[in-house]
Amino acid sequence: MSTTNLHILFFTIFAGLLLSTLCNMDQTQNDVALFIFGDALNDAGTNNYINTPAFFKGNFSPYGETFFHYPTGRITDGRLMADFIAEYAKLPLIPPYLQPKNDEFVGGANFASGGAGALPETYPGYVVDFKTQLKQFESLVKNLREKLGDEKAERIVSEGVYMVSIGVNDYVNTVLNNPALFQSVSMEDYVGMVVGNISTVLEGIYKVGARKFGLFTMLPFGCLPIVRLATGNGSCSTSATELTELHNEAFPATLTKLESRLQGFKYSLFDMYTSLTERIQYPSKYGFKDGKTACCGSGPYGGNYSCGGMRGEREYSLCSNPAEYVFFDSFHLSERTYHQFAQLIWNGSSPTTKPYNLEALFKHGNV
Repeated sequence: MSTTNLHILFFTIFAGLLLSTLCNMDQTQNDVALFIFGDALNDAGTNNYINTPAFFKGNFSPYGETFFHYPTGRITDGRLMADFIAEYAKLPLIPPYLQPKNDEFVGGANFASGGAGALPETYPGYVVDFKTQLKQFESLVKNLREKLGDEKAERIVSEGVYMVSIGVNDYVNTVLNNPALFQSVSMEDYVGMVVGNISTVLEGIYKVGARKFGLFTMLPFGCLPIVRLATGNGSCSTSATELTELHNEAFPATLTKLESRLQGFKYSLFDMYTSLTERIQYPSKYGFKDGKTACCGSGPYGGNYSCGGMRGEREYSLCSNPAEYVFFDSFHLSERTYHQFAQLIWNGSSPTTKPYNLEALFKHGNV
């Protein structure tokens, strides 16, 4: 064989391998889309684009200072769990669905809205509630079908992972602002309404084509700095603790029912309750200096939601190193806490993360 023919042969083989690699890269990129729903635990800036007061926003200093060095709308000092999960999955930061002039969202989209609840009665008109997030997702998938065709759109949706954090605002809002509700509605019935609404929307997301879900137990919201302040003695709220326990019994049981009833429904459930409780009680074990006080805020435990001076109260204090604190502000966790949780969500094992972790859900089309 002549030198020229050898060159042609090698070029043909190389071109074929390159084309195959590019096709596989495209396949992988489309298969690992990350779609995010819920509340401030994963709001990457949705509330920047709706008409809502600063109470529900993080688009002012000192939010974002640790990683981005400017406020992005994330209500923490840096990145959120979803940001780290995207990094682990080799995806770019997933943009808010409402962010204008965005791409086709083939890598995913973030619908989460700070303050959102499973119940439409939770901060109505101020946030994008869970059911509305589902409607936005339905609209996005319709657009994907129109732009990419049914087959490619269905592959993106079915192979994607759906990260959902919702419910805490339904409980915090009631405990802090409407505790009298429990004189007419039992805690069990209220939890049943919250979990029932979550289940309904999860099933709605499933009907659009989703199959793999990343979910969370309820965090110990009775020990948030703002709730400690409200108790008057710095202790965790007993009523909040009772609601948390009821939720964390009902929600896993509901997931088991969904798994048995919906073909192909797979999920990863991260025990946020235990993970956060341990860091609150034993902060130094996890590299923190303080597990109870907010880095940014005012009053006892930093419990006044004044971080940034844009929510009615101008005066606030800010710690020098947010990484030393479990909580960044009165409501929300620090980037370091979110980073530790994301690692557990990604490759943790039972009982912390079960029955699968997110790495398994991303790697396998059908677990």
